Amino acid sequence: MRFVDEALISVKAGNGGHGCVSFRREKFIPKGGPDGGDGGDGGSVILHADPRLMTLYDFRLKRRYEAQNGQPGMGSQKFGRKGEDLVLRLPVGTQVYARKDGAETLLADLAEPGMETIIARGGRGGKGNEHFKTSTMRAPRFAQPGEPGEEFSLRLELKILADAGIIGLPNAGKSTFISRVSAARPKIADYPFTTLTPNLGVMIREDDPDQRMVLADIPGLIEGAHLGQGLGHRFLKHVERTRFLIHILSIEDVDESNPWAGFDLVNAELAGFDPELACRRQIEVINKCDLKSPEEVAALKKRAQAEGRGIHFITAKGSGDPEALEELVRALWTLREEEETHAPLQHLSAEEEVQDEEFPEIEVIYTREPS
Repeated sequence: MRFVDEALISVKAGNGGHGCVSFRREKFIPKGGPDGGDGGDGGSVILHADPRLMTLYDFRLKRRYEAQNGQPGMGSQKFGRKGEDLVLRLPVGTQVYARKDGAETLLADLAEPGMETIIARGGRGGKGNEHFKTSTMRAPRFAQPGEPGEEFSLRLELKILADAGIIGLPNAGKSTFISRVSAARPKIADYPFTTLTPNLGVMIREDDPDQRMVLADIPGLIEGAHLGQGLGHRFLKHVERTRFLIHILSIEDVDESNPWAGFDLVNAELAGFDPELACRRQIEVINKCDLKSPEEVAALKKRAQAEGRGIHFITAKGSGDPEALEELVRALWTLREEEETHAPLQHLSAEEEVQDEEFPEIEVIYTREPS
């Protein structure tokens, strides 16, 4: 299935029903007076973060969503029925932007499972003529019209939530690595750009099965990725939501004159996309060490130590030193604990409200307390 992480849609809340102009006419009641009922409120459009969904594919197929209008009022003080709310279920991690006059405004960040946001409010129903009777105006022949519902043009952007993002040049062995440490089974082949979509894997701690770490395998980055070159530029934004990065470089891409040039190239692309990403903590990994002689690998290790780089040398496909992979996994858990303590993922809190002058009154509702 093709991974879709963006979609453009429009939403329209229901209009409020019109108030009714009516007068009570019954036998033996000569002066019944006005009895027009109020119109019902229009239905609202609500966004719900559903952990069972993984993509925005359905929203590429259907782009117009409208909530139900409120029913008009009737005589005998009968109020119109309220329009039903429209609930749109989105994957966890979806950000919602309002598009207007070429500018975008962030309206909601569905970063927690079960989180709900009223993105477009239904119009209020109009008041019937019974509300307008006074001692001097006993027979008002007018009623209030219903208010129109809010309408927005939205851009949905899905940013996957993961503890660690796996980055690197194409064909560095990122997919092989995630398949070794988790139950993920991405496509693996001996050619660049095998990974066309991000892959998620969950790594479970052996000494504590309740401890889990989510890894995101990002398609390979090339020079100019932040400018739109290659495939990885579409998914660089996913790295923004990770606590730290696992930077994998194939030993085939190591040059004796500048062995760490591959790391520097990818880091430059991260800095070009978002300077904060270049400062994010990384674990550097040299993969496919079985392709070089033990002497060559030992020389690289010695050079890395001399330059103060804590690089892990592994062979992810399993033909190398298993202890090296186990040492890397232990380092991942240690770094994850440090980052979880000092730099937790930034999510909207229950008290926060997304407000904007052009798009006021966006309400954030939780169906449960956020963890």
